[in-house]
Amino acid sequence: MRVVIIGQRSFGKAVLEAFQSRGDEVVGVFIAPEKRNSRPDALKVHVLENNIRLFQFENLASDEALSALKDLNADIAVMAYVVQFVPREFAQMPKFGTIQFHPSLLPKYRGPSAISWAIVCGEHETGVTIFRPTDVMDEGPVILQKTVPIHPDETAGALYYHHLFPLGVQALLEAADLIVSGNYEEKPQDVHKGSYESWLKEPEARINWNNHVDQVYDLIRGCNPNPGAWTTFRGEKLVMMECRKIPHNSFKNVRGKAGTITSLDGDSFIVGAQGGEIRVLSVRTGKEKNISAREYQKRVGLDIGMKFGD
Repeated sequence: MRVVIIGQRSFGKAVLEAFQSRGDEVVGVFIAPEKRNSRPDALKVHVLENNIRLFQFENLASDEALSALKDLNADIAVMAYVVQFVPREFAQMPKFGTIQFHPSLLPKYRGPSAISWAIVCGEHETGVTIFRPTDVMDEGPVILQKTVPIHPDETAGALYYHHLFPLGVQALLEAADLIVSGNYEEKPQDVHKGSYESWLKEPEARINWNNHVDQVYDLIRGCNPNPGAWTTFRGEKLVMMECRKIPHNSFKNVRGKAGTITSLDGDSFIVGAQGGEIRVLSVRTGKEKNISAREYQKRVGLDIGMKFGD
């Protein structure tokens, strides 16, 4: 089939390569214009290196964008990690229309931070949805869904790269084949059975050590690697990265107050919360890369009883 890719980054590149590897022809790629000083986009680099037609329009509803897509005479358009608005007229132009990937089980967790919010909200499973885009974000009819478990210590990054990323690539191939064959059903979403969440950003990622340890741990996992669940120490921001949860199984296990250091060992430090503790294995300070808990302890001189969130 003649395929148009609308997307960006590593996921868009992987989807493009997946279609090409089975003999489909990628006739054009639409990528949103980069912001100033942004890192090179993996999809754009691949497109330019392989002489694939590249289009970058500020507005996909413009006459220029619509004309470019029409000239490609595509069978189907595939949205693979898209942050740019794709209007209905654009999406309906290919022979079999357009399909879109979303990393949640729609209608749950519509919006741009679906993976993170599912973990932060304590879900035990999530998945991928392939659906028809409409002019309302993530509310189009569903073509197929695939479910994956969220493991107890899994971070947002691990969930995406190890599970949702490869599953999403395969689901887009499967959905495209179903549509071209005509052997598929579009199921309208009941938006009342889900919710829309916007970006999970720094303000939402601040740790409240007085929350239950389950909530604290889910926030840390859901914000890893970005934006990073954070607290303060001596007035400076400290991001908690690799951590583990230690539940209080008995009153005898309770020690210290929420937000205080309850224990230190060679490789970690432990912080109290309601119903348990958080074992911290690595942190991030300022703009530097992750450092081990051992290194951070030595750097600032942590001791039992010191408090975070001051």
